[in-house]
This record gives sequence, C-alpha cells and structure tokens, in this order.
Amino acid sequence: MFKVDYKKLILSFNEFHDLSDKDMPQYGEYCLLELKTGDYTAGGWLPSGNGSAAAGEFLRGTADTVDSEEVARWHSLDRYDLTEILKDEEIDWINLGPEEEGSRNVQFKEFKSFADRKNPKQEQFCLLIMKDGGLAAGRWNKWRDEAGGAFIYSSALASHSWYKVWAWTPLSSDKFFAMEVERENEKKRERKLNKNPSADPELFKYGTDINVYYEKALEKLREEFYWATLPMMRKKTPVWQIARLHGKYVFGQISKNYYDDSDIVTPWTEGTTADEFIDFLCRYTHDTVEHSNPEEKFKFGTDITVYLEKAFNNVKKDYRWLDKKMLGKAWQYDIQRVDGDLEFVRRYRTEGEYSVYDVESAERFIESVEYDYQSAALQANKTVASYAPSFGHISLHGWNLERYVFYKLQSGDYKVSVTAGDRVAGGSREFFITPYCFEAKTYEEFLDRYLEIVPDYSFGLGRKELLPDKELKKFLGY
Repeated sequence: MFKVDYKKLILSFNEFHDLSDKDMPQYGEYCLLELKTGDYTAGGWLPSGNGSAAAGEFLRGTADTVDSEEVARWHSLDRYDLTEILKDEEIDWINLGPEEEGSRNVQFKEFKSFADRKNPKQEQFCLLIMKDGGLAAGRWNKWRDEAGGAFIYSSALASHSWYKVWAWTPLSSDKFFAMEVERENEKKRERKLNKNPSADPELFKYGTDINVYYEKALEKLREEFYWATLPMMRKKTPVWQIARLHGKYVFGQISKNYYDDSDIVTPWTEGTTADEFIDFLCRYTHDTVEHSNPEEKFKFGTDITVYLEKAFNNVKKDYRWLDKKMLGKAWQYDIQRVDGDLEFVRRYRTEGEYSVYDVESAERFIESVEYDYQSAALQANKTVASYAPSFGHISLHGWNLERYVFYKLQSGDYKVSVTAGDRVAGGSREFFITPYCFEAKTYEEFLDRYLEIVPDYSFGLGRKELLPDKELKKFLGY
C-alpha cells in the first residue's frame, strides 16, 4: 500500500486550461474545475451540440451539473496515475504538471482517511485519491442502513465506494452542501427547542399521556360498538401520539425520514381543544372498530380447524388434485390473543414469529387461506406442456407485456403465467383456468369465461388476439 503520509501531503495542480473553443476536455473527461467565483469543484465534461464549441456542462451527479458559463478553467483528473510516487514515504508535495513561472497553480492539502474513522459531511463534494493511484471527485452520501458510504460523481447514482478511496479532502461548498448544513442546523435548533416544550392548557387539559385520550375516545365509541377495545382502535394506522414540535407538545403522527431515519412529525390541525381531539379520535378509528366485531369475525367459533376445513373444501372444488399433504409447506394458521384481543394469525412452520390477518369477517379470512391453498396446489402440480401465443408490443398501464404462456398440468388442468415490466422492474402472476371454463362447448364460449379470469384490459391479450390462434385452440383441447 502507499507509504506517503496523507496528513502532510499537498497536491499542486499546475496544468489548468482556459475553457475555450481551442482547449477543451475530451468527452466524459473528469476535471477539477475553477469557477468564476473562485470556488473549486469537479465534473465530467458533456459538450452540447456538435461539441466543437466551449458550451455544455460538467456532470457531478443526478440532476447535479455545472454549466460551462460558470467555469473559468479546468484541470484533468483522469490523466494522472500517482501509484509509484505514493510509494515513496519521503514525498509530501506532488506537482500535477510542470510548475512553470507565471502560471497559476492551486494546492489542496489536509487530506483525511477512512482508516482513521473520518467521514466527510453529508453532501460534501471532495477531491479523492483512489487506492488504484488515480484521482477522482464526488459528493459524499452516507449509506443509510450500514457503515460507510460512497462519493456520487455521475448520473444514476454512479459512485466511488468508500473502501476504494485512499484519502480525501473537501472542495468548495455549494448549494447542495449548504442546504444540508442548514438542514442539520435546523435539526439542532429543533432539538434545543424541544428540550423543554410547552403545553397548551386547552389542548392538553388531560395531561400528556396519549393513552388517556384514546381511553376517553374508547368510552364514547362503546356507546355505539360495545365490543370496542384499545387494540382495535390502534389498528387504524398511523396511530396518534403526543410529540414535541417547535418547542411545543402537539398531537401528531410520526414517520421516519428515509434518508437519515430522523422523526417527521405531522401535527393534528383540526381543532384547538382536548375534547375536539377526542371526538376526532372517535371519527378516525370509527370504521376500524365497526369492522372488528368479534361476532362477525369469529362467527364459526374459535377453533381454527373449522375455518381451514371450509377453505380446503372450497379450493378442492376446482383444484381437484389438492390433498392436505400438499399444505405441509404452506403457512400455519391459528387464533390467538394479541394485545388482549382474539386475532387470526399465520406463521411459517419453521419460525416463531407471526403476522396478524387484519380482516373484518370470517369469510375474508377464509378467502385469504384459500389463496394460499391455491398457490400451494399449483406448485404441487407439475407442468407437462406449454404454449406461448405470439404478440407484438403491448403496453399495460406503463408496463410492457413481456411473457404470456399457457401451461398444461400433470393433472390435465391448465394455468396461464403473465409477465410484464418496464426498464427497471417487473412482475409475474399465475392464474388457474378453472374447470368451469372448460365446460364451455365452443372455443368462443371458453374465451368468454377465460377472459373473466384474465381480462385483456389488465393482462394484454383478449378475444381479438386469442380467437384466431388455432394452435392455442388445439392446445386447450378444442
């Protein structure tokens, strides 16, 4: 590895070029830039037009560019490899280009290293010495969920990861860094204000425990819904809390900022008194409590096997090959108390964790189990043949139809798989073609029934495309 002491190192840039028609960087060349303001930044050159004039922009990142009109001079970063010279431990000054009399040079020093657990500030644009001996630059972006980060230097978040950087030093501040500094300062001011928040006596006349307000709302809800409980009310999310905002207590909902995991408080603004907030809580949770009636939810009792048997029998009507051995790898279901209330839950057989089915009726829970059983049945039924209808370009609500395949199953039944996507994402769905469709006497009647399951307006192919397809007709047994 390099032996130079980066803490003492000075880089002197001596080969600046005026931004003129006769002296331009190569297309895409990454350059150190001296702006007309005297500040320093960097970017990759993107000329405009035919590239013959000194017009264009230097790209620093997604939606982050420097117009050529702002640039006084440029100095290449791409044309240097410092590998050999950085191996000399005696070196503390490196000239990039000949240091000629009368030419203006610029020095950068006070380099830092990630090896010393030093990070740039968020959004700080920095000059980089890479571990491969090259020079680069980029805007620091800390990784959200793990240690480290990367220096973004081009569009589509193209970046230099921290572990590829040997040493770095900040370049001049810019509007993006200034915005980040102001945001951090605002967070500090907010934390200071919120150390001793005030409480409006009319708004918080019952104190600053949110449970008190939920309980008072619960008393009112029970006048209409005798089964109401606090856990039912809190199913309506996001729940309300008493938070600190701008030096005051407020009723608010708290979410997390995606970029730095800080709290975002959205305050309640529909009233000015405690009793108005309690009435609001009643309205806010009304529908959730109304649809949590345990008599509707557990109308077949509290033995989970009753619900599972109903789901199994319903699926068995169409998925005739289904048997209970196929369900061994499916989700496991139960009825148990969660925060004091009975709930339908499911968990995987190898895990202790569970998730709650937020359903309002026994029928909705049974439908959910049916969907799981249908998926398990299709997975257990191997395909023995396939047919893919031909189609041209088909756009589906911004996605493009990529794949549409009919499969014959080992049991003699059929399913269809549809895939759609765009340039960066995609998804697939499978549909079982029910026996009801094949009870049709003609292929035309079959298509009418089939397109109720896989409608053309949602999945791309309709009667116009499928009716003339003789190979598909034969594949399906007509």
